[in-house]
Amino acid sequence: MKNILPKKISIFPLRGAVFFPKTSLPLNIFEDRYLKMVDDALKNDGHIGMIQSKKLGGDVFRVGCLGKIDKHEKTADGRILINLKGLTRFSINDEIENNKKYREFNVNYEEFKGDMVFGENEIKKDLLKKLTEDSTKFFNQQGMLINWQEFSKLKNFQQIFTLAMISPFSVAEKQKLLECPNLIEVAEVLHKMIKFGFYESSNEKNSIQ
Repeated sequence: MKNILPKKISIFPLRGAVFFPKTSLPLNIFEDRYLKMVDDALKNDGHIGMIQSKKLGGDVFRVGCLGKIDKHEKTADGRILINLKGLTRFSINDEIENNKKYREFNVNYEEFKGDMVFGENEIKKDLLKKLTEDSTKFFNQQGMLINWQEFSKLKNFQQIFTLAMISPFSVAEKQKLLECPNLIEVAEVLHKMIKFGFYESSNEKNSIQ
């Protein structure tokens, strides 16, 4: 967490998609202001901050996730297709006044400094095993097709954040996961949400029958 992360970042307030560290997010960029933002990012370090807006064009949440563009392709019709690799969560300090079409913020990473130094033993194996088992049952119940064989090849911390990102919960619920201070709490809160979601869906189906 030394001097490799920018203190000033441009942000992409994409509603409906909560971005997590150690995951990937493909994006189709077509609005002029965000085409300019991506172009500027590619000319520099490739960093973009993803964050949820509380309402269209209004305030944003306090916590987002910094990503780095690791792939990009310009299309014939003027769009840019990018893949964003999640690095670490950040918290907002203040907004920077500028003359650009997109917004920039001063941010800090201290609250989530553990995001850059995960180890394979960060999560106890029994918790990860139970979380994966319950996620499998819940996702199957929801009709979600997951390649669990490929999923098992991910590192422990990648599995946790991937489950958080693809889970069929609301934006507000995923934002709650994003704001958990450490990986263990993300896993524990996510596990509770998945167990409750499975239980609630099972009760709904039983009441219909």
